[in-house]
Amino acid sequence: MTDTQAGPLRSFAGFLRRERTALTEKWMNAVFGDAGLVEADKLTYDQLADHLPEILDGICTALEAQDLEQPEPAIERDARTHGKVRWQQGYRIDELVHELDLFRQVLADAAETFAETNDSFTRRHERRARRLIDEALGVVAVTSIREVVTERDRKIDNYTGSLERANHELTLKQRLVSDLYESRMQITRSVVHDLRNFLNAFSIALQLISRAPSKTEAGLALATRQAADMKQLVDDMVEYSVVLGDSAPLAVDPFDLRELFDELVTTCRPAIEAKGLRLSTVFDAGVTMVLSNRIKVKQVALNLLSNATKYTNAGEIELAMGGHGEGGWYLRVADTGVGIAQSDRERVFDEFERAAGDDIPAWALGWLSSRNFAGFLTAGSASRPAKVTAPPLKSASPSNPKRLRIRAFAHADCDHFDMTRNDLQTGSAAPFRSRACSLFPGAGPIDRCVVNGRVSTG
Repeated sequence: MTDTQAGPLRSFAGFLRRERTALTEKWMNAVFGDAGLVEADKLTYDQLADHLPEILDGICTALEAQDLEQPEPAIERDARTHGKVRWQQGYRIDELVHELDLFRQVLADAAETFAETNDSFTRRHERRARRLIDEALGVVAVTSIREVVTERDRKIDNYTGSLERANHELTLKQRLVSDLYESRMQITRSVVHDLRNFLNAFSIALQLISRAPSKTEAGLALATRQAADMKQLVDDMVEYSVVLGDSAPLAVDPFDLRELFDELVTTCRPAIEAKGLRLSTVFDAGVTMVLSNRIKVKQVALNLLSNATKYTNAGEIELAMGGHGEGGWYLRVADTGVGIAQSDRERVFDEFERAAGDDIPAWALGWLSSRNFAGFLTAGSASRPAKVTAPPLKSASPSNPKRLRIRAFAHADCDHFDMTRNDLQTGSAAPFRSRACSLFPGAGPIDRCVVNGRVSTG
């Protein structure tokens, strides 16, 4: 079939296909020569051409069909890709529109050239061809601009989201700094207040000795007691300062659990029995060497035992260690103390907060230190009232120690730590009514306190 038989518009479409390379080069020369198209100068030949050949094929299809409806979906698809690529290349919307306008001029010149060499391509055919070209390039322009705007909005949304997240994090950090400042001020005031009280009492003791020699023994006892209390406060502050300032990786090594158990019993039994309490001990002989940080474990245990001694007036305190699950171990401290009210369970873990009466001397740093010390040793667990569940916990190996987080809890009938490596099972409460507490703010009362541990095979 000849061009004449196929119709003037089809003949013109065939002409455009044959001259596609020449038309593309002519358009590129026009783009490179235009001072307003800055970004185009940075592109290679292939980058500049982009989807222009495909768009030209869509225009030729419209000319052959003498209608835009059939090729319009393909033209829109190519136009979307073209707009996205031009956005990625740094084009502004006005540059994109101007570039397409230059392409329109190239096709208009091609129509004039074809009309000069083809008598059957009349002015009516030329007007029809120009109208189809304008409609097709209009679709390209609108679709490309819409895609550029979409990409720009997406980028703005991403930036806005990043700024909002950064602002939120900054707000949280500012709040944390403010809380930290207030906390340190409270610590300073509390320490100064307590030291002043100690010194006042110490001064009274000295005055008693100087004014009434017959009461020297009572004065010395009072002075000695005040000195011991001041030493305890200083020791607590030193311990807490270590918690605050210690950011070094935790060293995890094998140690003899039975040896630590005996040391704790020897250290704490005199104070417990001096108060008229009984120390009950339970140790699983099947567990010997374990993998953890001995110093941190000892500090947690001593804090718990000291706290149990302070808040228990009658009955007994239990210290238990043993195996738990496959390759795991636990540490449990339970007592028959007075307990903590539900409303105080979160507050007592703040600095210098306590639930006991003034008749029990303490500065409320023991539980806070225990929580932080245990935080170096454990993995997290989920909780609900009277039940503990947790995902499998991976213990640190001697060659690859890991610093882990804590979520430790206590039931209203039992304060204790469990050191475990595998799934935590529901624990039954010990036959004691002890202080109810939570070593993780916001947790509810449950059965077990969890501290990660691993039985050593070496």
